[in-house]
Amino acid sequence: MSAPISAVPYTVQHPLKVLGDYIGGEFHPPSDPTGEWTVTSPAATKDVVARIKYSFSEVDRAVAAARDAFRKWRLAAQSERNEVLGRYQAALKKREAILAETIARETGKPLWEAKTEVTVILNKFDITLKESLPLIRDIEIPDVMPGTLGTSRYRPLGVMVVIGPFNFPGHLPNGHIVPALATGNTVIFKPSEKTPMTGQLMAEAAHEAGFPPGVFNLLQGERELSRRLSIHEGVAGILFTGSYEVGTRIKQDTLQQHWKLLALEMGGKNPTIVWDDVDLDAVAYDLLTSGFLTAGQRCTSTSRVLIHEGISAPLIEKIHKAAKAFKIGHPFEDPFMGPLIDAQSVDRFQKFQPIAAREGFEIVMRGKSLDLPYGGFYVTPSIAVGKGGTAEQTKKSVFQQTELFAPMLSFQTVESVEQAIALANATQYGLAASVYSRSRKVFDECYRDLEFGVVNWNRSTVGSSSRLPFGGFKKSGNHHPTALTSVFYCTHPVATHEIADPKRPTTTFPGLVWES
Repeated sequence: MSAPISAVPYTVQHPLKVLGDYIGGEFHPPSDPTGEWTVTSPAATKDVVARIKYSFSEVDRAVAAARDAFRKWRLAAQSERNEVLGRYQAALKKREAILAETIARETGKPLWEAKTEVTVILNKFDITLKESLPLIRDIEIPDVMPGTLGTSRYRPLGVMVVIGPFNFPGHLPNGHIVPALATGNTVIFKPSEKTPMTGQLMAEAAHEAGFPPGVFNLLQGERELSRRLSIHEGVAGILFTGSYEVGTRIKQDTLQQHWKLLALEMGGKNPTIVWDDVDLDAVAYDLLTSGFLTAGQRCTSTSRVLIHEGISAPLIEKIHKAAKAFKIGHPFEDPFMGPLIDAQSVDRFQKFQPIAAREGFEIVMRGKSLDLPYGGFYVTPSIAVGKGGTAEQTKKSVFQQTELFAPMLSFQTVESVEQAIALANATQYGLAASVYSRSRKVFDECYRDLEFGVVNWNRSTVGSSSRLPFGGFKKSGNHHPTALTSVFYCTHPVATHEIADPKRPTTTFPGLVWES
């Protein structure tokens, strides 16, 4: 029998007021609302974060404002754009506390984790301006042809739609927004419908920073509003982070708009290879955190462990013991793990455990729903163990091909590095992989053959650096990595062949009758 739901276990320190959409430098509620939804914290059923109205009619207004602003913003000096972005960074810094609290309430992630997300948001600015922008430097080649100067310069694309995910509602969209603005594009940001107030706070900071009207815009809405933004003829690019299914719909919806840039980051089914020469305690800690941080709701979360059969029993025992002991609870109670994002995620998590069992895995630790006094979508972690297996079996496995976005670790024992690599590559995703071994030779072999965009050595799959490219292969992405290299998908190179002082031709093509 469920415990009665009591009041939320905290007092909101920073009450939120819904301001509506932010278009052309002004906040306003939709004048002709299409619909409305209520945002409730996944961590406490009675914590109503916001009630949001949205309107499809605002899409045209936002695109028009962004297109008008693009004409001048793209011509602004880089120093001018950098100055406004510096003010935007400062305005976000001023909102550190309210951003962290709002992220924790909207996502359910622990407050300490939400604070680290805000830190990453703030760090993105310096990385973009100091390390990313130099990657798109102008090129000049004297005498690229006789008497001709060749150049290549990068231009912004235009209006960029940023569609954000719920799990990192500030950091991941910010990773698109900052390079897009820095390179001269204008932006329409559509936050996840599960985390709209984090998006509003970012728009408030942009307003305070003094971007010219229409350079930064915010539209709130659900799935259909995202679709209408994506297919709009006035949009030059879509920068998306989320599931493969939604990314595929975006591509299908824009199939006839071949000129439109799509940068799609779409999740993973991330493996870790553990060899028999490792420090068990060090590896156990990394697997515990990479599998269960954010309740497994990271695109880089470790979900598959391919482990040498000689050390599988003691390592799994360590992780099982620790997984039973860590604290699960409300974000403001300083837990290690908070809730899943919604009831559908809980239901899916629980349904996949018997699927794993039917496919030959032993459920060593069964993930269950937790009834906490304030409600919420809390679960315990799950651990599944399988013996051996082939790449063909993995390719046919529903469990091993599906990104669960939940706290579930599976283990498979392997006998050789070749078998581990084959099993790792047998999934449809290719985002992140890790290799644990003291042997550089083992790592080099894995690095050479693993089909993933990020391959780590003795580090977990989570915690990628913004100072490196970030993106995956296969169902994980479409070859437009974010982070350091994001400036490349925000621009396109234009070549010129230049003759400053043209001369009359001294020779002509054969057969051409020419009189000077």
